[in-house]
Amino acid sequence: MDRPAKAVEYWHQHIATTAGFNADVECVAVLVLNTRLRIKGHYLVSVGSLNEAMAHPREVFRVAIMAAAYAIVLMHNHPSGDSNPSDADRALTKRVREAGQLLRIELCDHIIVGHQRRFSFKENGMI
Repeated sequence: MDRPAKAVEYWHQHIATTAGFNADVECVAVLVLNTRLRIKGHYLVSVGSLNEAMAHPREVFRVAIMAAAYAIVLMHNHPSGDSNPSDADRALTKRVREAGQLLRIELCDHIIVGHQRRFSFKENGMI
């Protein structure tokens, strides 16, 4: 997971095709990474509404702790297609990053997937 494009490719191949995923609402997923930053698996944290999905750090890190994750990548979609982060997206990133620091599980990136576009907090210097 050295590039956001790889995470987005994983999203389209593995997350967007799962039974619980609904492209018409916001869905939050976490990619669980090993010490070499390779994907061990993923977990669909929340399926929300048209413009929001509730995600708390405890749900984000629940599977990461059980999977002995070294790091995670947080991802979610914007059904509108606009991948620019909202204030709520920024706040969630901050909370998850702080929780990860306490748990010693690195938040490598938070990626918002839109239509043919993506936003990476890491690429934009926000992580």
